[in-house]
Amino acid sequence: MLGCGDDEGPAPYGPEKTEILTPNAPPLPGESECRVVKTTGIEVSSAAHVALCEGVTYATNPPAGGNHWGTWAAFEKYAMPVPREVYVHDMEHGAVVLSFRCADGCPEVVAALEKVFDEAEADPLCVSGGAGPKARLVLTPDPDLPTPIAASAWGATYTATCIDTASLAAFVAEAYGRGPEQTCAAGVDLEAPGAMPLCGGS
Repeated sequence: MLGCGDDEGPAPYGPEKTEILTPNAPPLPGESECRVVKTTGIEVSSAAHVALCEGVTYATNPPAGGNHWGTWAAFEKYAMPVPREVYVHDMEHGAVVLSFRCADGCPEVVAALEKVFDEAEADPLCVSGGAGPKARLVLTPDPDLPTPIAASAWGATYTATCIDTASLAAFVAEAYGRGPEQTCAAGVDLEAPGAMPLCGGS
């Protein structure tokens, strides 16, 4: 497996396990019920680097790991969709990706994910020296999600049809830092002024 980090992550979750929650919250527009599904212990059979801009098909939605591009995103909040082949590389480095799907803007969803992002515990690997981000987190739109809210990390996924910050924050805490490579090295800020698109276009 090609990689970027030197340290191994924590022990695996164990056998695959799915937990379904039904929080007392209203379903988001277009959804019929409030339902949270968390799956851990998902086997990731391959984690190779593939050619930049080569498409990868993932076994879960959102992805729980797999092949990816050599580029990873800076640990930040994005208004543009970060390609899955990029954010899976972040997950390999131990990141949790918070993602959302909405066609016409969903400020309440974005605000909830930003709250979880901002309140996540600081990561000593990142904050030592004072130059890095607070934690290995990425927030991004993802139009291909099956639900309005999702989160993913190496070997784990979370999907929700409603806003439940408590279960989302708990998932972040549990799934954080479980990638096979532990590094907080700076990725590419895809929205930096003058940044070139990874695969051409605008």
